[in-house]
Amino acid sequence: MPGSGSVSAAIMIIGEGPGFNEDQEGLPFVGRSGKLLDELLAAVPIAREDVFITNVVKCRPPDNRDPLPDEVAACRPYLERQMELLDPRVVVTLGRVSMLRFYPKGKISEDHGKILEWEDRILLPLYHPAAGLRNPAIKQDLQQDVLRLPEAIQASIRLSADSPNAAKTIETQEQENEEQEITRPQDQTPAAEAQLFEPLLKNETTEEKEEGDRQLGMF
Repeated sequence: MPGSGSVSAAIMIIGEGPGFNEDQEGLPFVGRSGKLLDELLAAVPIAREDVFITNVVKCRPPDNRDPLPDEVAACRPYLERQMELLDPRVVVTLGRVSMLRFYPKGKISEDHGKILEWEDRILLPLYHPAAGLRNPAIKQDLQQDVLRLPEAIQASIRLSADSPNAAKTIETQEQENEEQEITRPQDQTPAAEAQLFEPLLKNETTEEKEEGDRQLGMF
């Protein structure tokens, strides 16, 4: 199950692994956890179609258990290639396993809702929606944390502007525009100039498992 969503999304949401419903339909977050995720995004508001959703591992672990380290490692090249192709500004992790893939020293109980930097991107760890379905306090945390997504996008724009290559890129772009102004007909708009008008969006608990949802160590 590779994932689904917009190929031009500024936000990539990464869960832990497919559950029963996801395995059957070949789509991420289609069970009760997916319904809650849709509700959380709608509160921002962000449409599900405007983000890309995938998982750390691409196949359902037996008995809905947590993905093992060697399973995460085996799927690592696929996830890295997805991120390379989609180039999201903000990575939202859902659950402990997903967060540890990017932030090995983190603790989901302490770091959920924090806006962090990771390899020139913004990382926003959240609890897994399945945890919110079982625990009202965690659901409340989820509802509050997801509202930081607009702030995370703004932080990613500032991060991009502050990167060492940002000034060089802008200067090079201006030089290219000046050169094209000399040679192009008056009624044509170069692609480089058109791009300037595009948006900048470039604890473990013992839990009762349900067949339809991912049940992982997501606290």
